[in-house]
Amino acid sequence: MTSEPTPGTRAFPPHPLRGVRASYVRQTSCPSDYAQVVADSEPWEEGVAFETADTASVKGRPTDELASFHEGFIQGVREELADLADRESGTVVAVAVVLQRIKVHEVDSHPGAFRAAGRVAVRNALVQAYGPPPRPKRRRG
Repeated sequence: MTSEPTPGTRAFPPHPLRGVRASYVRQTSCPSDYAQVVADSEPWEEGVAFETADTASVKGRPTDELASFHEGFIQGVREELADLADRESGTVVAVAVVLQRIKVHEVDSHPGAFRAAGRVAVRNALVQAYGPPPRPKRRRG
């Protein structure tokens, strides 16, 4: 189900985006961060809808811990999409995000790392949908 953007706007995502990968890894000292995700984004009704696939689990990890990782991911996606709407007033967010897979570290994974990975996933999806953002022109002088 999709809704059409009004003239002069663009919808995110413009088409289904499959297998968008995102990592947030910082392992230089304690505390460290580690989160890897794979997600799909599909055109949907205006706003953000979420689903977690059965494949977004890790054998041997407690269900409540995985739920906190999923929630961190969702929070990061929502934050980055809200920032997108603020930055680019011509972009209408109308997306269903499906978290397909996650990868965790025994010690360094936590909801905050998955929140950051959610933000990176949106940025990677934007590049996949629209290409890399333009680089600022260098000033000579």
